[in-house]
Amino acid sequence: MVSATKIKIQSRKRIEAPLLAEKTHKIDQTEIMKIWVEFKKNKSEELRNTLVENYLRVVKYNAERIYAKLPDEVELDDLVTAGIFGLIDAIKAFDLERGVKFETYCAPRIRGAILDELRSMDWVPRLVRSRAHKLDHATKALEAEHGRVATDEEIACQMEMTIEEYIKLKRDATAVGLVSLSRKWFETDSQKDVCEIDVLEDKRGEDPLRETQKRDLKDVLTKGLSRAEKLIVVLYYYEEMTMKEIGATLDLSESRVSQMHSSILARLKAQMNHQKNELRI
Repeated sequence: MVSATKIKIQSRKRIEAPLLAEKTHKIDQTEIMKIWVEFKKNKSEELRNTLVENYLRVVKYNAERIYAKLPDEVELDDLVTAGIFGLIDAIKAFDLERGVKFETYCAPRIRGAILDELRSMDWVPRLVRSRAHKLDHATKALEAEHGRVATDEEIACQMEMTIEEYIKLKRDATAVGLVSLSRKWFETDSQKDVCEIDVLEDKRGEDPLRETQKRDLKDVLTKGLSRAEKLIVVLYYYEEMTMKEIGATLDLSESRVSQMHSSILARLKAQMNHQKNELRI
């Protein structure tokens, strides 16, 4: 069985194929009217494609206007393709006897088809978007009136709802934003632009400077200590093990580990004081 998506793709290819080439000559108004009359008589696909090609400029104009307000992830070609379907519907439904200019009649249908395509691409439900727009409108109105950031109570009063209803609306209107990692972050003079993935912080990664400082501190603290004493310092301060766990690891009693730990601290303290006095001199 052929899927609906495959049929749609094949349909788009059949429609777009005759439209890819530029027009070799401009059809005058008299000839266009003859094509309209002939098309309404026999509904020829060839005549329909001729009309689509003639009014393709209207599709491109509306698609470019909508595209200018959209993020980089949206492709202009996708909007043009959706607009072509709206144009075809307008050609089929257009009544020559109404006395309306076709460019005026088809523009809303083209924009509607493009907006429908954008809605189908949006993963956030329309109800969430609607609530977010209402909330945003009320917030901006209050900020313009008072000249400051509006409080939750003021926004709830502006929207004529209780604070509990407002909090629920605010929660429902909040959608997690999705950003493509290949989205352009900013342009550079080089051939390769900087993308989102290039500036994304890896929170799982360790700070190289901090790691180097910790390693140097570890070397200072364990310098001059025996193997058992080094293990006590590392296991207690770096591995965060208890005295009892360290004793089980080193085959020592908990009291013995505690005694060695106190001795190590006293020696380190004396060593630090000695180094401090040397630095003062």
